[in-house]
Amino acid sequence: MSAVVSNVKASVLIVDDEAAHLNALHSTLQDAGYDATSFRSPFLALAALRTHSVHLVITDLKMPELDGISFLRAAQEIDRNLVGIVMTGHGTMDTAIEAMKAGALDYILKPFTLSALTPVLLRALEIRRLRTEVVQLQERVSEHVVELEAANKELEAFSHSVSHDLRAPLRAISGFSTILAETYAAQLPDDARQLFSRITFNAERMGELIEHLLRFSHLSRQSLDKQRVEMAALVQQVIAELQKEQSAGHVEVHVDDLPDVIGDPFLLRQVFANLLSNAFKFSRKKEQPRVVVSYRRQGKENIYFVRDNGAGFDMRHADNLFRVFHRLHHVAEFEGTGVGLSLAQRIIERHGGRIWTEAAVDQGATFYFSLPQRQQKAKAD
Repeated sequence: MSAVVSNVKASVLIVDDEAAHLNALHSTLQDAGYDATSFRSPFLALAALRTHSVHLVITDLKMPELDGISFLRAAQEIDRNLVGIVMTGHGTMDTAIEAMKAGALDYILKPFTLSALTPVLLRALEIRRLRTEVVQLQERVSEHVVELEAANKELEAFSHSVSHDLRAPLRAISGFSTILAETYAAQLPDDARQLFSRITFNAERMGELIEHLLRFSHLSRQSLDKQRVEMAALVQQVIAELQKEQSAGHVEVHVDDLPDVIGDPFLLRQVFANLLSNAFKFSRKKEQPRVVVSYRRQGKENIYFVRDNGAGFDMRHADNLFRVFHRLHHVAEFEGTGVGLSLAQRIIERHGGRIWTEAAVDQGATFYFSLPQRQQKAKAD
């Protein structure tokens, strides 16, 4: 870095009650390429700072009107990003420490040469640049927070619209089509009854899509209720429920002794429900369907996985699996809305983990997700 900052001369404010030293330092810095301004009075210097910003301040420590440390504190109240350097011919460790506490970047002893001062000035300019960038970054973050809050409000309004404005006409379509089909079934030809059946089916599917979309949007705002979760017991409960719902009793299921974690039991249950539901669904057409739930330790993480020997998929499409409403199989072949994996990914990421998959066509699929291992403190619970 030189005496130029962003194509502009670096500006330096010098404060020293000794006229000879002040003039000499002013001329030296001007010759070195700095834009120097000098004052014998610290109060006049502070007045100038209120109207014109500078990059650096070099102040004498001992001055009759106001000492250098007090001046520096007052100057930094005007400009928090200001970088100050204190100079004195009476240097002691105590005054050096006091100057640093006041916000001085460095402490130099009189008399000094330009070669001794230059490294200090360059380092001070770099600190000033970094402080300015931090302030700008904080401002951008604040702007993004405001934008994010506005986006969340829009999302809430959209969710409300979906839950009320879309569901009402959908229920009407489904209800009236069912009434028509049942009331006039005897008078309708076969193709008309099939059309009513397709209307009812698609209305129900639309309702599922709306319900899953609302669940997905709600998850972003739902707070985590973290506690100790017995993963093996949770998985067994999910399996028992799915076997009743999906008539998947013929699927061979093996669950290892899974380690407990600290997490939200309701949301982690949702993850296993989605992964196991998919495993049952995509393996049910196999002669001997098999699903395995296990884990492995890796560093400070537990890697849980659900493996099946079902339909699998082409790994070239793996990146799209976790997109909302994205499906790799036609709904006529395997039912579903394509939201389950997106929900699972969002839940795992909110727990500080990640989720991924390995698969091959007609050779099954394995879905992995990581969670931080339980801390030692939690093991005493």
